[in-house]
Amino acid sequence: MSIKSSLLKIAIKLTPNILIVWVSNIILKGIVELTEFNFDVDAPRLYVQIRLYGEEQTIEVCVEDFAVFNDGESYRVIIHHATSDRPWLNNLLSRIIGKAWKIPAIPKLTSQLEIVAELFKAKPPALERID
Repeated sequence: MSIKSSLLKIAIKLTPNILIVWVSNIILKGIVELTEFNFDVDAPRLYVQIRLYGEEQTIEVCVEDFAVFNDGESYRVIIHHATSDRPWLNNLLSRIIGKAWKIPAIPKLTSQLEIVAELFKAKPPALERID
């Protein structure tokens, strides 16, 4: 792992979840309220709990085992597992799970995508069992 990706990993770990919730709620005001957030960069695992504007109940979403990679032409993201506490959202998530989605190429962000791809690279299943 390069120094840049190591620093990014440390920065992600040190960023308080409450700060992410606060900033997200400012940006998304009137659309959705983020009530809980947890991101584990080592797993990788993302858990969010949101409340849509005007709704009383929260929606929970958990995204696990995702990777960013370069296929030679562009960068792509793939999600291997995602769940929600809503059946309609699980149906929607089932349509995007397991597919490699192309990340639009932005020339100014190519070096940053390279670091993100290094940080969230796919782990071979055989090696995971050995560790």
